[in-house]
Amino acid sequence: QVQLVESGGGSVQSGGSLRLSCAASGYTYSTYSMGWFRQAPGKEREGIAAIDSDGSTSYADSVKGRFTISRDNAKNTLYLQMNNLKPEDTAIYYCAADSAARVLWVGAHTIVVLTTTGLHRLFAYWGQGTQVTVSS
Repeated sequence: QVQLVESGGGSVQSGGSLRLSCAASGYTYSTYSMGWFRQAPGKEREGIAAIDSDGSTSYADSVKGRFTISRDNAKNTLYLQMNNLKPEDTAIYYCAADSAARVLWVGAHTIVVLTTTGLHRLFAYWGQGTQVTVSS
């Protein structure tokens, strides 16, 4: 049974930093693609960062240069280092996982996974989310 548990959210002032963690269990972590998503009040969920099973990373333009996604396969943990936070980064942040090894961006903010047959689908497994609030 795949489980994803996020932690590290909180309240910070504009310009501050936070590091989110996503502890994974129930599957062979190193072979899965992982992603970070967020949803602000009244807005749709958007993808912000992803990492393939081989460690290749990709980011939404809105966070590029400020956020860093990484994974520690020995600890079965995904991270999101967030620097220079802005009030518009306020949202609930979710991590996601899928057995597909590669991700695919569809537009600016939609991240799907690419199957071995060339089809794509949404991430299969999701955490419960952690709140990040950035004040000006």
